[in-house]
Amino acid sequence: QVQLVESGGGLVQAGGSLRLSCAASGRTFSSYAMGWFRQVPGKEREFVAAISRSAYSTDYADSVKGRFTISRDNAKAMLYLQMNSLKPEDTAVYYCGTNSRAWYSGRYYSQNDYDYWGQGTQVTVSS
Repeated sequence: QVQLVESGGGLVQAGGSLRLSCAASGRTFSSYAMGWFRQVPGKEREFVAAISRSAYSTDYADSVKGRFTISRDNAKAMLYLQMNSLKPEDTAVYYCGTNSRAWYSGRYYSQNDYDYWGQGTQVTVSS
């Protein structure tokens, strides 16, 4: 089993920055590709960013490309999302998830591609 805990969310004005963290425990962290998703009430959980096991590859939703950076520290079993130039439409609960099959499936865009999720952390961007 894997346990994930997100942190770092909060209230920030448009144009500001936040760094989200996801702490993993229970299994070897480097065994999983990882992803960040976000969700607002009444809507589907939306892909934000993904990173491969070794951090060699990353990908981003078009809506955040150039503003957000996903990274990981396998020695510390930590995943990060640096969010810059935040916009009100970035407001959501942000979740990190594990993806055990990405290395052979190449799939990471859907929430159904992920095995475990954290509880989420709220990000609110004011205008």
